[in-house]
Amino acid sequence: MIVIDASALTKYILKEPEWEIIERYLVEDDVYSIDLIMKEVLNAIWKNTVIYKTIPIDISLEKYQLVKKIIDNEIIVLEYEEKYLYKAFKIAIDNNITIYDALYLAQAMDHKAGLLTSNKIQARTAKNLGIKVYLIA
Repeated sequence: MIVIDASALTKYILKEPEWEIIERYLVEDDVYSIDLIMKEVLNAIWKNTVIYKTIPIDISLEKYQLVKKIIDNEIIVLEYEEKYLYKAFKIAIDNNITIYDALYLAQAMDHKAGLLTSNKIQARTAKNLGIKVYLIA
């Protein structure tokens, strides 16, 4: 089992370099995340569409559908973030990271799972907490 964070799923959805590696994990492993991931990935798509203007609107809507399909087909199984808030809050305070990032770490710790991420700071914190890290940067 692996917990995927928003940085890794965003890399996959936006087809950033090495996105194919993430696809392999999605196909071959049991992948979990928190419901926050949808909001974070959609925000990245929005930012690329509205602010950076690197993705046309029609493509961004297709990417929305892809995210929805991944979740609806349980390629990524979502859990409610509230389940991990207290533990994540402690992790965030103790490690000087955002609560958003700490939520994925709390979920991985709870499941004794690895973390699939593209965030180097997230990876370093996860390693310090004893979480196996799959860094695709």
